[in-house]
Amino acid sequence: MPATPHDPRPAVVPMRERLPALRPFAGWDDVAPDVLAAWDAPYGPEEQWDLHIEDHQAPGPNGPVPVRVYTPAATATAAAAARAPRPVLVWCHGGGFMHGDLDMPEADATSRGVAGRAGAVVVSVDYRLCDEPEALGGRRARRFPGTPEDLVIHAPIPLQDVLAAVRWTVAEADHLGIDPGRLALGGASAGGNLAAAATLSLAHEGRAPAASLLLYPVLHPLRLEPTAEEAAAVADLAPMLRFSLETTRSFTENYLGRPVSEAGIYDFPGLADTAQLAALPRTYLEADEHDDLRISARRYAEQLSEAGVEVEHVIREGVAHGHLNRIGLPEAAQTMDRLAEILGEL
Repeated sequence: MPATPHDPRPAVVPMRERLPALRPFAGWDDVAPDVLAAWDAPYGPEEQWDLHIEDHQAPGPNGPVPVRVYTPAATATAAAAARAPRPVLVWCHGGGFMHGDLDMPEADATSRGVAGRAGAVVVSVDYRLCDEPEALGGRRARRFPGTPEDLVIHAPIPLQDVLAAVRWTVAEADHLGIDPGRLALGGASAGGNLAAAATLSLAHEGRAPAASLLLYPVLHPLRLEPTAEEAAAVADLAPMLRFSLETTRSFTENYLGRPVSEAGIYDFPGLADTAQLAALPRTYLEADEHDDLRISARRYAEQLSEAGVEVEHVIREGVAHGHLNRIGLPEAAQTMDRLAEILGEL
C-alpha cells in the first residue's frame, strides 16, 4: 500500500477534549493565557459563502431595530430559482440578554452558514440589551441610536424589538425576495428565549411562523431539576461553564427587572400551559450535551409534545453551551445543516 502523506498541520482538538483544561480555574479571569488560547483556538477555517449582505433598520416601539439581511447571490445557473420567493429565517443571537451583537459568530457565521446551505434569506436581529447587574460587573449595554435616553431596558423590550423585526421582514417580503408563508423564527441561548416568546406571541395573534428553531435556549425562569444523565454530563465542567440556580436567578431577574415570581409566558414560554402551547408551529429544539440549560430544552420539548405540537428534540453531543460561537467546529456545521434542511422543507 502507498504511504500516507504526512500532514504537517496539527490535529484539531475537539471541544470535548478541551473542556478538562478549564477545570482548575474558578472564572475566566483566572484562566492561564495558554489554556485560554487553546480553548479559543478555531476548530477550522471560516466558511465561505457567496452572499449579498445589507444592514437595515426596522421601525419599533422603542426606536429603530438594527437588522442584517443575508441573501444568497444569484448565479447564472440558479437565476430562475433566485427569482422565486425564498424561505426566510429571522434569527436572534444570544448573550444572556446583556451581551452579543450582529458580528459575533453565533449571529454572523450562523446566518452565513444557514443562508448559504439553504438558499434562504436570513434576517439577523440586534435587539436591545439589558445592563449588567452589579454582581456581574455593572457594565452598561450598547445603546442603539434613536433609543430614548431615559429608557431602561428590561423585558419586554428585547421581545418587542424581535417582533418589530418580524413585522418588518413580512412587510418587506417583495423587496427581500421571500415568501412570508415560509418564515421561521429562531435563536440561540437568550436569543432562543426571545425567538420562542415571539413565536408564542405571534401564534396567539393567529400569525404563527412556519417553524420555531431553538438552539440551547433558556425557556424557564429558573434551572429545573436534572435527570441523572443530565447531571453527570455537567458534573466535571469548570464553574464558569455552569448555569447554577443562583446564576439563572440573577440572569432572569436582571432581564425581567422584577422578581422571578412575576415572570409571564412571554418572558419564559416554559411557563405556558398546554392550551397556550398548542397554538405553536413545528418546533426544532437542540441542546448542547455539556450544558445545564439542556434541562430547559428537554422539558419544553416534553411540554410541546403534551400539547400536540410537532417537536424534534436533539442533543448535540460533545459540546458545551454556545457551540455556534466556535469557528470551524464540526458540530456547529452539523447544526447549520439541520437548520437548512428544515428551511428547505417549509
